[in-house]
Parts: sequence; C-alpha cells; structure tokens
Amino acid sequence: MKAIISAGGRGTRMQPLTFSTNKHFIPVANKPLIFYPIETVAEAGIKDVAITYNPGWLESVISMLGDGSRWGLKFEYILQEKPTGLANIFQVCEEYLSGSPFVFHLGDNIFVDGIKKQAEHFEREKPNAMVTMVKYRDNKRLGVPVFDKQGHLVDYLEKPENPPNEYAIPGLYFFDSNVFSCFKGQDRIVPSARGEYEINAPFLWLIKHGFNVGVIEYKGKWLDPGKFDDWLESNRYLLKNKLDEKMETKVGSDSEILGRASIGKRCKIRNSVIKGPVSIGNDVVIEDSQIGPHTSIYDGSTIISSKVEDTVLMGGVKIFNVKFLIKGSLIGTGSEVSENGEDRETFELFVGEKSQVKI
Repeated sequence: MKAIISAGGRGTRMQPLTFSTNKHFIPVANKPLIFYPIETVAEAGIKDVAITYNPGWLESVISMLGDGSRWGLKFEYILQEKPTGLANIFQVCEEYLSGSPFVFHLGDNIFVDGIKKQAEHFEREKPNAMVTMVKYRDNKRLGVPVFDKQGHLVDYLEKPENPPNEYAIPGLYFFDSNVFSCFKGQDRIVPSARGEYEINAPFLWLIKHGFNVGVIEYKGKWLDPGKFDDWLESNRYLLKNKLDEKMETKVGSDSEILGRASIGKRCKIRNSVIKGPVSIGNDVVIEDSQIGPHTSIYDGSTIISSKVEDTVLMGGVKIFNVKFLIKGSLIGTGSEVSENGEDRETFELFVGEKSQVKI
C-alpha cells in the first residue's frame, strides 16, 4: 500500500499567516503540522508516499521535507495544478500509484494515536474503499456517513445542516485502484457547484456501482487545527499529552523550570521561569521572562522581559519588554512585539509573518 499526503490548499481559515506561509509548515507543539501525518504513515509501515503540492510551492516543500529518508520513507512530489477539490488530489496521483491500493491522509489532520489499525483492517478485509469516521459533536461542518439498518454505508453527506447521527468523516480515506473509474466514462463524477471534485463523490460513485465500501471508526484522538482556536487547542493537547521531554541546553541556577519542558540546542535562558508543558526550539533566547504553560517557541526566537502563555510562536519571533501577559496568541515568523507604555493586563494576538506590533 502507498500513501498520499496533501501539502497544498489555500489555507483561507489561517489567513493572514497563509498569505506567505504554507499552512502545513506552521508549527503545532513546535513541530510543522505536516510532520504529524508523515510520522503517522511511517508508523503504519507504509514506505512509498506521494506529497502533493500547488504551483509555486515545490522548492519550499522539498526544502522542508527532503526525500523522506529522515522518516524511512521515499517521497515523490506530485503537482496539483489547480486546487479543484480533495478528490482531485488523488486523481493526479493515478500514474504514481500504478494500481496500488492507497491511503489518502490530509496534511492538516492529526491522528494522535496512529492509523496502523485502520491500515491493517483495510489490507486484511480488502474493501474497494473505506471511510474513517469519528464521534464528533460539531459534525455539521464536516462530512457525515449515513447507514442503512444493517449498518452499511449508503450515503455520505457533505456538511449537512441537520446531521442524521453523531459521526463525522475526518481526513483519512482508503481506496483501491477501482476508484479511478469514477473520473472516466459517461457517468463520471463532475465538479460541484463550487467547481471542486468533492471527496464524497468517489465514495458515492463506488456505492452506486456496486463496489464494497467499508467503514471503520477511529477511536483515538483526532485533531483538526484548521483555524485559529483549533490550532491553540491542538497545541495545548499535544504539549500536555505528547511532549517529548529533551534538555539539550543546560539551564542555569538563575532560572527555574516548573513541570514538563523540552528545550533545544544552543538556547540562552537567563533569570526566567519556564512553566510546563512548554516546548522551546533551537537557538532561542529567553531573558527576564516568564514562559508557559502551554507554549511552544520555534527556532531562533527571542523573548526579553515579557510574559507568554498558551501561545504558538513561529520561527524568529522577537518579543521585547512587554509587561502585559501575551496569552492565547499565534505569532508568525519574523514578527516583532514590543510595548509602547500603555497600561494593560492581557492581549490576544493573531499576527501574520514579518509584522511589527507595538502595544
């Protein structure tokens, strides 16, 4: 079995960050978002992976991911010329797959407990396609499966106003090569009213034509950091439950670490308090500051005489002399935050790349 992981899309829900940054490169718990599906696929024992990208992004994606060898994988980069829907992502991979069954894993979904059980079930039972579903309270903003009395999948509703059950379909799909027939012939699927090949259309086509479409419930933790609040929630969860504690920089006696923390190489931490869970990347400078809890700081950032809590900092962020508490914020690469003397207690920030904020 092969895998497809998407690294394209417009990322409109994460603007302004995604005006100049690929959403899949924004860190969650100090790891680029797309690393999570890559690790999940590798843990499932899949070795051959197609990474799809949009025009203009190939150099950046390759620079970030390389050839896959760091995960024991072999990457093939495949262009999706236009963002014409999720089904089009695997449509452009038909030649690469060469008849192999495959898993299609959205690059912005995190299946915290892995997908090995789902992959093994698909390979063992050999349905022509398989939908993964989760119990999800707010399922009307996602796809929802519909079953007959025998529990067979009979419909796949996309963002229904009144969902018929409590299940939702996250970004994990399995197919064999029969799915490519849905793009061919007189009864082939067509783009929706918004001009996209929707992900439910291939499943519905397969059901209509008598193919075996299975369903499996994912009972682990699923995260969908697609918008600002969800990003912070995912960051909190992963720091709390999955933090890999590493101390690659020695912290002096003038600073205090309370709780679980991961600190990268060549950091300078002086006269500060670190309240875990916290993840600090490489080459980070923290002086006279209070950091955490639930904060991730990416490589090359500097924080001087400030307080930061429940926040995601991307690379190269500079925060100077901010006396109020920065909390519940996502601050983009290369941004600077400093204070201009006004008396305040708390601010929430959502700052795009290369911004300057003076408060």
